[in-house]
Amino acid sequence: MGHDTFTVRFWGTRGSYPVPGPTTLRYGGNTTCVELQVGKHTIIIDAGTGIINLGHEMLGRAQQSGAPIRATVLLSHMHHDHTQGFPYFLPAYVGTSTLYILGPRTFEEDLAETLNHAVIPPSFPVSLSEMPSLKIVRSLRETEAILYDGDSSEPRIYNMYHDRVDPGPDAVKISLRKSYAHPRHGVFIYRISWRDKSMVFASDTEGYVETDQRLVQFAHNTDLLIHDAQYAHDDYVRARQGWGHSTPQMACAVAQQCNARRLVLFHHEPRYDDTKIAQLEAEAQAMFPETIAAYEGLEIVL
Repeated sequence: MGHDTFTVRFWGTRGSYPVPGPTTLRYGGNTTCVELQVGKHTIIIDAGTGIINLGHEMLGRAQQSGAPIRATVLLSHMHHDHTQGFPYFLPAYVGTSTLYILGPRTFEEDLAETLNHAVIPPSFPVSLSEMPSLKIVRSLRETEAILYDGDSSEPRIYNMYHDRVDPGPDAVKISLRKSYAHPRHGVFIYRISWRDKSMVFASDTEGYVETDQRLVQFAHNTDLLIHDAQYAHDDYVRARQGWGHSTPQMACAVAQQCNARRLVLFHHEPRYDDTKIAQLEAEAQAMFPETIAAYEGLEIVL
């Protein structure tokens, strides 16, 4: 990926659990992970099993360039399918790597405590503190935003209502909102903006009657909306209401109302094979033509 582009690449597109096998070859079987190259900054959203292959790729890039790995990992929430790949993320085991890991508090625990549960024995033989990389782990609040500005590769976290900032024209800004339409304290939705481009990541959220207007406002005029679309309409109506996930129709409604340029259907139901997801993609395209179902290896340049 170039350093003068806003590039989005998908490494894991499934929800709930990984599903390798011959019926998931087209869209992939790994759980949630999206990589962004925004100018010179590498941003990773969620650490499902897709982050494992991304880690191998990042090590190869680092060896080729001779530059140490620096990346920001944004976690939407701490459910297993969004964190289960992190113990196998190889850059975390490289002493020259610097990882900024940002996400929500869970109940009364800071992000570092919650993340450590995924890697601490008996779940895994290596604790978070034993990984040789430099890891800066911090919980985020909904009133905060993240800024990369100037020549700094370190994200600056500030309060949107109290801290005065004057970002330069090449600054990368990450805004967040909390969606409560997902069980157990909701999820973070992220908007990443750079120059005149933006992308919104809204996984693990469920549509409301007349659509989630807070999300519509947050995603207004975005170039790319990545939206949860786990369940087919019939499955949702039959037995999935209140589970914290959307249908392709819900995703299209948000895209239409927020005036998104493109829509990516995301967090695919693990029981759906490639044929089923292609069918859901076609149904969504009839509502919102600039729609594509996420697949591993999909790369979009904004």
